[in-house]
Amino acid sequence: MRRLLIIGCGDVMRRALPQLVLRWHVLALVRQRDPQLAALGVTQIEGDLDLPETLQRLAGISDAVIHSAPPPAQGTGDTRTRNLLAILRRGKSLPRQLVYISTSGVYGDCGGARVSETRLPAAQSARAARRLDAERRLRQFGRQRGGRCCVSILRAPGIYAADRLPLARLHQRLPLLLATEDSHTNHIHAEDLGRACIAALQRGRPNRVYNVNDDSTLAMGEWFDALADAFALPRAPRLPREEVRRAVPPLQWSFMSESRRLDNTRMKQELNLRLRYPTVAEGIAAAL
Repeated sequence: MRRLLIIGCGDVMRRALPQLVLRWHVLALVRQRDPQLAALGVTQIEGDLDLPETLQRLAGISDAVIHSAPPPAQGTGDTRTRNLLAILRRGKSLPRQLVYISTSGVYGDCGGARVSETRLPAAQSARAARRLDAERRLRQFGRQRGGRCCVSILRAPGIYAADRLPLARLHQRLPLLLATEDSHTNHIHAEDLGRACIAALQRGRPNRVYNVNDDSTLAMGEWFDALADAFALPRAPRLPREEVRRAVPPLQWSFMSESRRLDNTRMKQELNLRLRYPTVAEGIAAAL
């Protein structure tokens, strides 16, 4: 059975594990061992992407890699991806496939335009810039391997699921933008993102980027109104842009200040992925 190494075995990857273990001998890099992973038959390797000396066992042990670990919280680049690639290069054998979960934030603010993968990235936040650094390192890794490693980049927007809905924001009564000033937002259910990783392992093309999002076309206020109505919560107040900027935390404002509508055509045609939750309406209904 082929060996799959998971870097960053968090919520999304754990949703995909029941399918992955049927086809792969799954190994996972962990900071400390987890009985739940052991129960699924996952071989755990203790290590830390911030400590390169702990990663030695990763060299040459896998046929494929799914990299879903986030970059560091500070800095201009992704040192974690740098450390991972350095150890993969030292192996006698290289992974044939590498799937990376990135963010649609690398596109920056697109003024509500429809965005395909051919649009040049223009990361505006430091967080997105670190993701873009990771993407560039990974694609360079794929090119340097002369086609021996198929690198697929999955650019995901807002990830949600029944147990990861932003209901706390509604409880806090944080304001949203007026409808006339609102930003377009995009979503993907965590389960569908996990399935996209599996599809990329099977059908991803070399050094290819994929927008992984559902078919919803919503302004951010519409998303929160739908949540409020579904869970019988008061709708958030609407205020002019400058008042909202002063009222919400900087991280939330960075999301609210960027507007784009992602095109998922390539995901559907090349990865042949049929979403289990094609719109947030299905996702919210499942949460209820």
